[in-house]
Amino acid sequence: MKIGIIGAGHIGGTLARRLAALGHDVALANSRGPESLRELTAEIGATAVTVEDAVRDRDVVVVTIPLKAVPKLPRGLFGNARADTVVIDTGNYYPQRDGRIDGIEQGTTESAWVAQQIGRPVVKVFNNIYAKHLLEKGQPAGTPKRIALPVAGDDATAKRVVMNLVNELGFDPVDAGTLAESWRQQPGSPVYGTDFDAAGVKTALAKATPERAPEWRAK
Repeated sequence: MKIGIIGAGHIGGTLARRLAALGHDVALANSRGPESLRELTAEIGATAVTVEDAVRDRDVVVVTIPLKAVPKLPRGLFGNARADTVVIDTGNYYPQRDGRIDGIEQGTTESAWVAQQIGRPVVKVFNNIYAKHLLEKGQPAGTPKRIALPVAGDDATAKRVVMNLVNELGFDPVDAGTLAESWRQQPGSPVYGTDFDAAGVKTALAKATPERAPEWRAK
């Protein structure tokens, strides 16, 4: 597939490396421009592009930047994307880093807020796993205790595309419901930062409560 990735941090860089190794056409962008990515993309077999080109004519676009940077993306950016492009959001709200985001503080799920900002539906995934584990701990399908990842979104077709990618990367995808339910995998939830298998992820999601713990709220 043709995959664009906006953000070359821990998760973005790891996804670019893994997806390129699997044979996907990966275009990687960041806020500093393509030249800052030439060395990395040459190493991993991806292409360094502008943010605008990362969304143009792509099957999947991954937005993996701090939430505070989402409103700073070029206005109308996803007007350059195809109507059928699947957009993935990997982000987490960290008030100490992002500052106060009123919509999220008032109860909007993090990825629903991202979808509002960019004007496109998103699928939430890759937000609860450490980058090192994403890089190193993928296993073939059917492996006992294979790590599972929750996938939340509103469009069944888009979720299926994303769940297939998760499986290809070496993890069991678990349907975590709609985007409105994606609070079940936000920071502080029982599934956040874990390496549960599919049964463990389902149990953790069921145990989650919508109230954001004080340490995950703006002061």
